Order: sequence, then C-alpha cells, then structure tokens
Amino acid sequence: MKTPLVIIVGPTAVGKTGFAIEIAKQFDGEIVSADSMQIYKYMDVGSAKPTREELAEVQHYLVDEIDPREVFSAAEYQKSAKKYISNILSRGKMPIICGGTGLYINSLIYDMDFSVQPSQSAFRLKMEEEALEFGLEFVHDKLKSIDKDSAIRIHPNNLRKVIRALEVYETSGEVIKEFEKSFIKTKDYDYILIGLTRNREELYNIINERVDLLLQMGLVEELKGLLKMGLTEDSISMKGIGYKEIIGYLHGRYDYTEAVRQVKQNSRRYAKKQLTWFRRYNDIGWFNISEFESTATALSEVISWIKEKQDTIINQTNPIISLKEKMKS
Repeated sequence: MKTPLVIIVGPTAVGKTGFAIEIAKQFDGEIVSADSMQIYKYMDVGSAKPTREELAEVQHYLVDEIDPREVFSAAEYQKSAKKYISNILSRGKMPIICGGTGLYINSLIYDMDFSVQPSQSAFRLKMEEEALEFGLEFVHDKLKSIDKDSAIRIHPNNLRKVIRALEVYETSGEVIKEFEKSFIKTKDYDYILIGLTRNREELYNIINERVDLLLQMGLVEELKGLLKMGLTEDSISMKGIGYKEIIGYLHGRYDYTEAVRQVKQNSRRYAKKQLTWFRRYNDIGWFNISEFESTATALSEVISWIKEKQDTIINQTNPIISLKEKMKS
C-alpha cells in the first residue's frame, strides 16, 4: 500500500514540533525538518531547535546537519529531503515533514526544478538602475506592456516582484503565473497536509514568551560564539530572526531593550507571513489549537483526521485491497 507523507506546517511557535513527535509515534514515522534555521549546527537556541530529549524520542533528519558558514539553498534542501523521504518509505515507515519554511514545503509538494532557474543578475541590475533613474512606475509600465494581469497583481512599489516578473518574460518569453497556477503537484508520493494555528492574541503571547525564554537560555552568548567562528551579519545563516537583531545590538546600533523589541515584533510579523503563505494551499486541513479543550484533544483530532485521509488514499490507490478489507469487516 502507498504510504503518504504527513506534512505539518504553521506559524512559528504554534507547537509543530510537539505534534510531529506524537504523530510520528502513532504512525511509526520519522521526522524530516522543513526549517531553514534548524538545519544549521551550533545554532540551537536562536532556531528553537528540538531539545535533546525530543530528538531522542523520534529520528529527525535535516536538523543540526549543515555548518552555518556554508550556503544552503532550497535546491539542496529539496535534494536532501527527498533522499531522506525515499529512505524512510523504503523501510516501511511514514515520513513526517515538519516546519514553517514555505519554499522548503513547496519544493516537496510541487515539481520544482531548481536546475533550470536562470541567472539574470545583469538584467536585474539594469532594471534596478532604471528604477533608480526613472522611477518605480517606469519599470512597472514595462511589466504592464507585456503582462497586464501581473501588473494588476503586483504593486509598483514592490520592485523585487516587478523585476522578477520581467525576468521570467525575458528568459522564457512567458508571463509569470499566479501562485495557484505556478506549480504542478508532485506525483512522487501522496501527502496529507496539516496546518496548525492559534487565535492571534494567544499566538503572539506565546511568541513573546518564547523570545524571553530563548534569551534566558543564552541566545546572546550563542551568537557571540558564532561570530567568533567567523560568521558575520552578511552570512546567510545570520539572517534569521533573533540573530540579525541581536547582531545589531552587539554592534552598538541600539540597546538591548530595543533588540528584544525587534525580535518579538519581527517574529510576530513572520508568523503572519507564514499563515498567509500556507493559506494559499487548497488541500490543507487547518486545526486551530485554541478552539480545543487542550493540546491533547487537538492532537487526538489531528490523528483521527490523518487516519481518515490515509483510508481515502489507500482506497484510491489500492481499490482491490480496500474491497477485501471491507469484506473482512
């Protein structure tokens, strides 16, 4: 029978790790992280990496694997994650994908071929120079002349997206597609997509409390150690929320109180962006943890939902086996 992946997404601090571990126990699964910060070594506190006890409960992959001085791309993530998924499936276990990095999730559920992405740095630079010299509307009008639909969707002030749409046309002769039409769902495996959320006020309170906890656990000291290793604020791994704000404090650009305020604010903004991203998926099952009596009750509901989805997938892919099982019962 075809074993589906279970993919657990949601905003930062919503509780994805705890749910993933319990689901993995229930379904004899192993966890593949989809978090762009937890993948790095030595960055345990700021990335809110699973604890040693949590890592010991269930086998995890793509956690604590990459040196933060190295550049790690979404293309490399896709390759590594699919290798682990294949290995887990080959041993008859269920892969549990857990994380909040939207591009990583996209790379697994859509047929995204990173190898064909063109390098158009010269074109991008030319557009940026034209925007600087002639204004944002000038570049936006270029887009309007070739792709009216995209020009309506993309605001002139969003120069990065305007240039990206122009770049797609420049390299392929085709207009850029809306998110829903951009990717073809993978046929490599079936998946069950779960979104976890909480009421906004509750989520924001949890985020603020977690920032305080991470600071108590030694975020500043961890960052000082990373800087001694040769990392700088220009390093890709240092762009994560928590690290970039504290670096500003250590470099004297503002005081500690301001750094903490920025970490909390940027974390809340990131959570909002994550929810916007994941709500684009039309095949996701959402569970608002705040609406249940307890986390345990919410978890029980999620597990029941996974079982129902599993049965549906098995019925679709193995109709003869499914009929036999029904006759037995």
